Amino acid sequence: MQHTVEEIRLKNGARGLLIDVPGATVMSMQFQFRAGNRYAKSKDIEQVAHIMEHMAFGANARYKSEHEFAADFSKNGALSNAYTTDLSMVYEADCADFEWDRILDLQKLSICQPKFNDIELQAEKGNVRGELTNYLNDHHRILWPRVQQLLGEDVLTYRQSLPTIGTVTLADVREHHRRTHTTRNMRFVIAGKLDGRKAEIKRQLEDIDLPEGERFEIPRDELISSGPNIIRRKDASNLTFNWSMAISRELNDEELDAMHYLNHILTGTMYSRIFGAARQKGLAYNINAHAGAGYYDSSWDIYGQVNHETAAELFDIITREIGCVLDGKITDSEIEAAKSFALGRYQMGAQTVSQISGFYTGRYFADDFIKDYEAVPQMIENVTLDRMVTTARGFINENIWVLAAVSSGEKQEIVDLGDKLATLFEPR
Repeated sequence: MQHTVEEIRLKNGARGLLIDVPGATVMSMQFQFRAGNRYAKSKDIEQVAHIMEHMAFGANARYKSEHEFAADFSKNGALSNAYTTDLSMVYEADCADFEWDRILDLQKLSICQPKFNDIELQAEKGNVRGELTNYLNDHHRILWPRVQQLLGEDVLTYRQSLPTIGTVTLADVREHHRRTHTTRNMRFVIAGKLDGRKAEIKRQLEDIDLPEGERFEIPRDELISSGPNIIRRKDASNLTFNWSMAISRELNDEELDAMHYLNHILTGTMYSRIFGAARQKGLAYNINAHAGAGYYDSSWDIYGQVNHETAAELFDIITREIGCVLDGKITDSEIEAAKSFALGRYQMGAQTVSQISGFYTGRYFADDFIKDYEAVPQMIENVTLDRMVTTARGFINENIWVLAAVSSGEKQEIVDLGDKLATLFEPR
Protein backbone atom coordinates (compact mmCIF):
# COMPACT_ATOMS: atom_id res chain seq x y z
CA MET A 1 0.00 0.00 0.00
CA GLN A 2 1.34 3.41 -0.97
CA HIS A 3 1.79 5.88 1.87
CA THR A 4 3.55 9.07 2.90
CA VAL A 5 5.09 9.89 6.27
CA GLU A 6 5.27 13.23 8.05
CA GLU A 7 6.80 13.87 11.45
CA ILE A 8 5.11 16.57 13.53
CA ARG A 9 6.58 18.23 16.60
CA LEU A 10 3.98 19.84 18.80
CA LYS A 11 4.38 22.94 20.94
CA ASN A 12 3.80 20.85 24.07
CA GLY A 13 6.89 18.74 23.31
CA ALA A 14 5.14 15.65 21.96
CA ARG A 15 6.38 14.18 18.69
CA GLY A 16 4.89 11.72 16.27
CA LEU A 17 4.39 10.38 12.79
CA LEU A 18 1.31 10.90 10.63
CA ILE A 19 1.19 8.20 7.95
CA ASP A 20 -1.26 8.92 5.15
CA VAL A 21 -2.52 5.76 3.43
CA PRO A 22 -4.88 6.94 0.65
CA GLY A 23 -8.09 4.95 0.43
CA ALA A 24 -7.55 3.11 3.70
CA THR A 25 -10.68 1.96 5.48
CA VAL A 26 -8.91 1.52 8.84
CA MET A 27 -7.17 3.93 11.21
CA SER A 28 -4.35 2.68 13.45
CA MET A 29 -3.15 4.70 16.45
CA GLN A 30 -0.28 4.07 18.85
CA PHE A 31 0.88 6.21 21.76
CA GLN A 32 4.16 5.44 23.54
CA PHE A 33 5.64 6.67 26.81
CA ARG A 34 8.96 5.77 28.40
CA ALA A 35 7.07 4.44 31.37
CA GLY A 36 7.92 0.72 31.54
CA ASN A 37 9.14 -1.38 34.44
CA ARG A 38 12.60 0.26 34.55
CA TYR A 39 10.94 3.59 35.40
CA ALA A 40 9.17 2.40 38.56
CA LYS A 41 10.30 4.61 41.46
CA SER A 42 11.72 1.54 43.21
CA LYS A 43 12.29 -2.16 42.55
CA ASP A 44 9.91 -2.94 45.45
CA ILE A 45 6.99 -1.89 43.23
CA GLU A 46 8.49 -2.92 39.88
CA GLN A 47 5.11 -4.11 38.53
CA VAL A 48 3.43 -0.73 39.09
CA ALA A 49 3.84 0.10 35.39
CA HIS A 50 2.28 -3.19 34.30
CA ILE A 51 -0.62 -2.78 36.73
CA MET A 52 -1.19 0.80 35.61
CA GLU A 53 -1.29 -0.35 31.98
CA HIS A 54 -3.97 -2.91 32.88
CA MET A 55 -5.99 -0.17 34.57
CA ALA A 56 -5.66 2.28 31.68
CA PHE A 57 -8.92 1.19 30.07
CA GLY A 58 -10.84 1.25 33.32
CA ALA A 59 -12.83 4.03 34.97
CA ASN A 60 -12.06 7.51 33.71
CA ALA A 61 -13.48 11.03 33.71
CA ARG A 62 -16.44 9.99 31.54
CA TYR A 63 -17.05 6.29 32.30
CA LYS A 64 -17.61 4.71 35.69
CA SER A 65 -16.09 1.30 34.95
CA GLU A 66 -13.95 -0.71 32.58
CA HIS A 67 -17.01 -2.58 31.31
CA GLU A 68 -18.84 0.63 30.45
CA PHE A 69 -15.81 2.11 28.69
CA ALA A 70 -15.03 -1.11 26.77
CA ALA A 71 -18.63 -1.47 25.61
CA ASP A 72 -18.68 1.99 24.10
CA PHE A 73 -15.14 1.79 22.70
CA SER A 74 -15.78 -1.44 20.80
CA LYS A 75 -19.41 -0.93 19.73
CA ASN A 76 -18.41 -0.47 16.07
CA GLY A 77 -15.72 -3.14 16.12
CA ALA A 78 -12.78 -1.00 17.26
CA LEU A 79 -9.90 -2.84 18.93
CA SER A 80 -7.82 -1.57 21.85
CA ASN A 81 -4.75 -2.93 23.53
CA ALA A 82 -1.81 -1.84 25.65
CA TYR A 83 1.48 -3.43 26.62
CA THR A 84 4.39 -2.77 28.96
CA THR A 85 8.05 -3.61 28.43
CA ASP A 86 11.17 -2.79 30.44
CA LEU A 87 11.20 0.68 28.89
CA SER A 88 7.88 1.40 27.19
CA MET A 89 4.18 1.60 27.80
CA VAL A 90 2.26 1.60 24.52
CA TYR A 91 -1.46 2.17 23.92
CA GLU A 92 -2.88 0.81 20.65
CA ALA A 93 -6.18 1.17 18.81
CA ASP A 94 -7.47 0.11 15.40
CA CYS A 95 -10.85 1.29 14.17
CA ALA A 96 -12.99 1.75 11.10
CA ASP A 97 -12.25 4.93 9.20
CA PHE A 98 -15.72 6.41 9.81
CA GLU A 99 -15.16 6.63 13.59
CA TRP A 100 -11.51 7.64 13.75
CA ASP A 101 -12.22 10.90 15.59
CA ARG A 102 -14.40 9.20 18.22
CA ILE A 103 -11.73 6.56 18.91
CA LEU A 104 -8.97 9.16 19.07
CA ASP A 105 -11.04 11.04 21.64
CA LEU A 106 -11.51 7.87 23.70
CA GLN A 107 -7.81 7.04 23.47
CA LYS A 108 -6.98 10.48 24.82
CA LEU A 109 -9.54 10.01 27.59
CA SER A 110 -8.06 6.71 28.79
CA ILE A 111 -4.49 8.00 28.62
CA CYS A 112 -5.05 11.42 30.17
CA GLN A 113 -7.98 11.13 32.57
CA PRO A 114 -8.05 7.70 34.22
CA LYS A 115 -9.87 7.49 37.56
CA PHE A 116 -7.81 4.84 39.28
CA ASN A 117 -9.85 3.17 42.01
CA ASP A 118 -9.19 0.44 44.53
CA ILE A 119 -11.72 -2.05 43.13
CA GLU A 120 -10.00 -2.07 39.74
CA LEU A 121 -6.56 -2.03 41.38
CA GLN A 122 -7.28 -5.24 43.27
CA ALA A 123 -8.77 -6.87 40.17
CA GLU A 124 -5.81 -5.96 37.98
CA LYS A 125 -3.31 -7.08 40.61
CA GLY A 126 -4.95 -10.48 40.31
CA ASN A 127 -4.87 -10.34 36.51
CA VAL A 128 -1.21 -9.32 36.40
CA ARG A 129 -0.36 -12.04 38.91
CA GLY A 130 -2.15 -14.54 36.68
CA GLU A 131 -0.32 -13.27 33.60
CA LEU A 132 3.13 -13.57 35.17
CA THR A 133 2.30 -16.96 36.63
CA ASN A 134 1.29 -18.12 33.16
CA TYR A 135 4.70 -17.00 31.88
CA LEU A 136 6.38 -19.28 34.41
CA ASN A 137 5.02 -22.20 32.37
CA ASP A 138 6.71 -20.92 29.21
CA HIS A 139 10.37 -21.91 29.30
CA HIS A 140 11.41 -19.41 26.62
CA ARG A 141 9.67 -16.62 28.54
CA ILE A 142 11.40 -17.31 31.83
CA LEU A 143 14.76 -17.61 30.11
CA TRP A 144 14.84 -14.12 28.55
CA PRO A 145 14.96 -11.98 31.74
CA ARG A 146 17.48 -14.37 33.31
CA VAL A 147 19.75 -13.92 30.28
CA GLN A 148 19.33 -10.15 30.60
CA GLN A 149 20.42 -10.32 34.23
CA LEU A 150 23.43 -12.49 33.42
CA LEU A 151 24.55 -9.92 30.85
CA GLY A 152 24.32 -7.13 33.43
CA GLU A 153 20.90 -5.61 32.82
CA ASP A 154 19.11 -4.29 35.92
CA VAL A 155 15.86 -6.21 35.49
CA LEU A 156 13.85 -8.71 37.52
CA THR A 157 12.85 -12.22 36.56
CA TYR A 158 9.16 -13.11 36.63
CA ARG A 159 9.59 -14.89 39.97
CA GLN A 160 11.22 -11.77 41.39
CA SER A 161 8.51 -9.55 39.91
CA LEU A 162 5.59 -11.49 41.39
CA PRO A 163 6.10 -10.35 45.04
CA THR A 164 6.21 -6.69 43.95
CA ILE A 165 2.57 -6.87 42.82
CA GLY A 166 1.25 -7.00 46.37
CA THR A 167 3.23 -3.94 47.46
CA VAL A 168 1.77 -1.62 44.78
CA THR A 169 -0.71 0.89 46.20
CA LEU A 170 -3.20 3.20 44.54
CA ALA A 171 -0.89 6.09 45.39
CA ASP A 172 1.95 4.31 43.55
CA VAL A 173 -0.19 3.89 40.43
CA ARG A 174 -1.21 7.54 40.46
CA GLU A 175 2.38 8.67 41.03
CA HIS A 176 3.67 6.56 38.14
CA HIS A 177 1.03 7.98 35.80
CA ARG A 178 1.64 11.56 36.92
CA ARG A 179 5.42 11.29 36.54
CA THR A 180 5.63 9.37 33.26
CA HIS A 181 2.59 10.44 31.26
CA THR A 182 3.70 13.83 30.05
CA THR A 183 3.71 15.39 26.60
CA ARG A 184 7.50 15.52 26.25
CA ASN A 185 7.65 11.84 27.17
CA MET A 186 5.05 10.94 24.53
CA ARG A 187 5.55 9.68 21.00
CA PHE A 188 2.75 8.63 18.64
CA VAL A 189 2.16 7.05 15.25
CA ILE A 190 -1.22 7.50 13.54
CA ALA A 191 -1.82 5.79 10.20
CA GLY A 192 -4.80 5.75 7.86
CA LYS A 193 -6.60 8.03 5.42
CA LEU A 194 -5.32 11.38 6.71
CA ASP A 195 -5.95 13.68 3.77
CA GLY A 196 -7.77 16.73 5.15
CA ARG A 197 -7.53 15.45 8.74
CA LYS A 198 -3.98 16.29 9.79
CA ALA A 199 -4.82 19.76 11.10
CA GLU A 200 -7.58 18.37 13.33
CA ILE A 201 -5.35 15.57 14.64
CA LYS A 202 -2.62 18.08 15.40
CA ARG A 203 -5.10 20.35 17.19
CA GLN A 204 -6.41 17.51 19.33
CA LEU A 205 -2.92 16.41 20.32
CA GLU A 206 -1.81 19.98 21.04
CA ASP A 207 -4.71 20.19 23.50
CA ILE A 208 -4.07 16.82 25.15
CA ASP A 209 -4.65 17.01 28.90
CA LEU A 210 -1.18 16.10 30.16
CA PRO A 211 1.59 18.11 31.84
CA GLU A 212 4.65 18.94 29.75
CA GLY A 213 7.22 17.04 31.85
CA GLU A 214 10.37 15.61 30.24
CA ARG A 215 11.50 12.83 27.92
CA PHE A 216 13.12 10.25 30.18
CA GLU A 217 16.63 9.01 29.52
CA ILE A 218 17.18 5.34 28.66
CA PRO A 219 18.87 3.54 31.59
CA ARG A 220 22.38 2.34 30.79
CA ASP A 221 23.79 -0.93 32.11
CA GLU A 222 27.38 -2.13 32.16
CA LEU A 223 27.51 -5.30 30.10
CA ILE A 224 29.29 -8.32 31.55
CA SER A 225 30.01 -11.87 30.46
CA SER A 226 28.76 -14.78 32.54
CA GLY A 227 29.35 -18.49 32.88
CA PRO A 228 26.83 -21.17 31.87
CA ASN A 229 23.60 -20.94 33.83
CA ILE A 230 20.69 -23.29 34.35
CA ILE A 231 17.13 -22.73 35.51
CA ARG A 232 16.22 -26.14 36.83
CA ARG A 233 12.68 -27.33 36.21
CA LYS A 234 11.69 -30.87 37.13
CA ASP A 235 8.97 -30.87 34.48
CA ALA A 236 11.31 -29.79 31.65
CA SER A 237 11.39 -32.68 29.20
CA ASN A 238 14.14 -31.19 27.05
CA LEU A 239 16.66 -28.35 26.96
CA THR A 240 15.39 -24.83 26.22
CA PHE A 241 18.51 -22.75 25.58
CA ASN A 242 19.63 -19.27 24.64
CA TRP A 243 23.14 -18.37 23.55
CA SER A 244 23.26 -14.59 23.77
CA MET A 245 26.14 -12.37 22.67
CA ALA A 246 26.34 -8.63 23.24
CA ILE A 247 28.33 -5.73 21.86
CA SER A 248 28.58 -2.43 23.70
CA ARG A 249 27.42 -0.15 20.90
CA GLU A 250 24.35 0.30 18.73
CA LEU A 251 24.65 -1.42 15.39
CA ASN A 252 23.95 0.88 12.48
CA ASP A 253 21.25 0.04 9.94
CA GLU A 254 23.69 -1.52 7.47
CA GLU A 255 25.17 -3.80 10.14
CA LEU A 256 21.75 -4.77 11.46
CA ASP A 257 20.56 -5.63 7.96
CA ALA A 258 23.65 -7.76 7.45
CA MET A 259 22.94 -9.66 10.67
CA HIS A 260 19.29 -10.21 9.71
CA TYR A 261 20.31 -11.84 6.43
CA LEU A 262 23.08 -13.80 8.10
CA ASN A 263 20.55 -15.15 10.58
CA HIS A 264 18.35 -16.16 7.66
CA ILE A 265 21.24 -18.12 6.19
CA LEU A 266 21.84 -19.79 9.56
CA THR A 267 18.31 -20.59 10.76
CA GLY A 268 15.71 -19.05 8.45
CA THR A 269 14.70 -22.02 6.31
CA MET A 270 14.55 -25.81 6.19
CA TYR A 271 17.75 -25.67 4.13
CA SER A 272 19.58 -23.22 6.41
CA ARG A 273 23.03 -23.98 7.78
CA ILE A 274 22.12 -24.59 11.43
CA PHE A 275 18.37 -25.22 11.57
CA GLY A 276 18.23 -27.00 8.23
CA ALA A 277 21.19 -29.22 9.09
CA ALA A 278 19.68 -30.05 12.48
CA ARG A 279 16.32 -30.94 10.94
CA GLN A 280 17.95 -33.08 8.30
CA LYS A 281 19.63 -35.14 11.04
CA GLY A 282 16.59 -35.20 13.32
CA LEU A 283 18.37 -33.26 16.06
CA ALA A 284 15.99 -30.39 16.84
CA TYR A 285 12.52 -29.30 15.81
CA ASN A 286 13.18 -25.56 15.80
CA ILE A 287 16.23 -23.28 16.14
CA ASN A 288 16.14 -19.51 15.70
CA ALA A 289 18.52 -16.57 15.53
CA HIS A 290 17.89 -12.89 16.20
CA ALA A 291 19.92 -9.69 16.16
CA GLY A 292 18.73 -6.47 17.76
CA ALA A 293 20.07 -2.98 18.37
CA GLY A 294 19.39 -1.27 21.66
CA TYR A 295 20.01 2.33 22.65
CA TYR A 296 23.58 1.73 23.88
CA ASP A 297 24.31 -1.86 22.90
CA SER A 298 23.26 -4.66 20.56
CA SER A 299 22.63 -8.39 20.83
CA TRP A 300 22.92 -11.56 18.78
CA ASP A 301 21.01 -14.62 19.99
CA ILE A 302 20.76 -18.23 18.87
CA TYR A 303 18.06 -20.08 20.75
CA GLY A 304 15.70 -23.03 20.64
CA GLN A 305 14.87 -26.39 22.17
CA VAL A 306 16.70 -29.68 21.86
CA ASN A 307 16.48 -33.13 23.44
CA HIS A 308 19.28 -33.98 25.84
CA GLU A 309 20.56 -36.88 23.76
CA THR A 310 21.02 -34.72 20.64
CA ALA A 311 22.18 -31.46 22.26
CA ALA A 312 25.92 -32.11 21.87
CA GLU A 313 25.60 -32.85 18.15
CA LEU A 314 23.44 -29.74 17.64
CA PHE A 315 26.01 -27.54 19.38
CA ASP A 316 28.73 -29.06 17.22
CA ILE A 317 26.76 -27.81 14.20
CA ILE A 318 26.27 -24.36 15.75
CA THR A 319 29.97 -24.08 16.56
CA ARG A 320 31.03 -25.30 13.12
CA GLU A 321 28.72 -22.96 11.20
CA ILE A 322 29.50 -19.86 13.25
CA GLY A 323 33.17 -20.69 12.74
CA CYS A 324 32.58 -20.80 8.98
CA VAL A 325 30.94 -17.37 9.16
CA LEU A 326 33.91 -15.94 11.05
CA ASP A 327 36.21 -17.37 8.38
CA GLY A 328 34.13 -15.74 5.63
CA LYS A 329 32.87 -19.04 4.23
CA ILE A 330 29.50 -17.86 2.95
CA THR A 331 28.66 -18.33 -0.71
CA ASP A 332 27.38 -15.69 -3.10
CA SER A 333 24.34 -17.86 -3.81
CA GLU A 334 23.44 -17.95 -0.10
CA ILE A 335 23.64 -14.17 0.13
CA GLU A 336 21.56 -13.67 -3.01
CA ALA A 337 18.94 -16.14 -1.74
CA ALA A 338 18.72 -14.24 1.57
CA LYS A 339 18.32 -10.94 -0.30
CA SER A 340 15.59 -12.39 -2.51
CA PHE A 341 13.73 -13.68 0.54
CA ALA A 342 14.03 -10.27 2.25
CA LEU A 343 12.74 -8.43 -0.82
CA GLY A 344 9.71 -10.70 -1.00
CA ARG A 345 8.93 -10.22 2.67
CA TYR A 346 9.33 -6.45 2.23
CA GLN A 347 6.76 -6.38 -0.56
CA MET A 348 4.40 -8.57 1.47
CA GLY A 349 4.85 -6.44 4.59
CA ALA A 350 2.68 -3.47 3.62
CA GLN A 351 -0.66 -5.09 2.93
CA THR A 352 -2.50 -3.49 5.87
CA VAL A 353 -2.46 -0.19 7.71
CA SER A 354 -1.23 -1.93 10.86
CA GLN A 355 1.68 -3.50 8.98
CA ILE A 356 2.68 -0.12 7.60
CA SER A 357 2.48 1.46 11.04
CA GLY A 358 4.51 -1.39 12.54
CA PHE A 359 7.34 -0.76 10.07
CA TYR A 360 7.96 2.62 11.70
CA THR A 361 6.97 2.29 15.37
CA GLY A 362 9.82 0.15 16.70
CA ARG A 363 12.66 2.48 15.77
CA TYR A 364 10.69 5.69 16.18
CA PHE A 365 9.56 4.85 19.70
CA ALA A 366 13.08 3.75 20.61
CA ASP A 367 15.13 6.71 19.43
CA ASP A 368 13.00 9.01 17.22
CA PHE A 369 14.54 7.58 14.05
CA ILE A 370 12.29 7.50 10.98
CA LYS A 371 12.97 4.51 8.74
CA ASP A 372 12.85 5.09 5.00
CA TYR A 373 10.43 2.57 3.51
CA GLU A 374 11.32 3.37 -0.09
CA ALA A 375 15.04 2.84 0.60
CA VAL A 376 14.62 -0.76 1.78
CA PRO A 377 15.17 -2.49 -1.60
CA GLN A 378 18.44 -0.62 -2.08
CA MET A 379 19.50 -1.39 1.50
CA ILE A 380 18.84 -5.08 0.81
CA GLU A 381 20.96 -4.88 -2.33
CA ASN A 382 23.79 -3.16 -0.42
CA VAL A 383 24.31 -6.08 2.00
CA THR A 384 27.74 -7.64 1.48
CA LEU A 385 29.67 -10.65 2.68
CA ASP A 386 32.28 -8.37 4.23
CA ARG A 387 29.69 -6.55 6.34
CA MET A 388 28.17 -9.85 7.53
CA VAL A 389 31.52 -11.25 8.56
CA THR A 390 32.86 -8.04 10.09
CA THR A 391 29.72 -7.52 12.18
CA ALA A 392 29.68 -11.13 13.39
CA ARG A 393 33.37 -10.92 14.27
CA GLY A 394 32.61 -7.79 16.28
CA PHE A 395 30.40 -9.82 18.62
CA ILE A 396 33.06 -12.50 18.98
CA ASN A 397 35.84 -9.96 19.59
CA GLU A 398 33.78 -8.25 22.31
CA ASN A 399 33.61 -11.60 24.14
CA ILE A 400 30.49 -10.74 26.16
CA TRP A 401 28.21 -13.77 26.13
CA VAL A 402 26.21 -16.25 28.12
CA LEU A 403 24.68 -19.65 27.55
CA ALA A 404 21.61 -20.27 29.70
CA ALA A 405 19.02 -23.02 29.67
CA VAL A 406 15.89 -24.35 31.31
CA SER A 407 16.41 -28.02 32.07
CA SER A 408 15.68 -30.86 34.47
CA GLY A 409 19.24 -32.08 33.98
CA GLU A 410 22.55 -31.21 35.57
CA LYS A 411 24.49 -27.99 35.13
CA GLN A 412 27.46 -29.93 33.78
CA GLU A 413 25.52 -30.51 30.56
CA ILE A 414 25.32 -26.74 29.99
CA VAL A 415 28.97 -26.33 30.94
CA ASP A 416 29.99 -28.90 28.32
CA LEU A 417 27.86 -27.23 25.65
CA GLY A 418 29.29 -23.84 26.60
CA ASP A 419 32.81 -25.23 26.24
CA LYS A 420 32.04 -25.98 22.59
CA LEU A 421 30.96 -22.37 21.99
CA ALA A 422 33.94 -21.01 23.92
CA THR A 423 36.29 -22.27 21.21
CA LEU A 424 34.86 -19.62 18.88
CA PHE A 425 36.25 -16.88 21.12
CA GLU A 426 39.81 -18.19 20.94
CA PRO A 427 42.25 -16.48 18.53
CA ARG A 428 41.66 -17.74 15.01
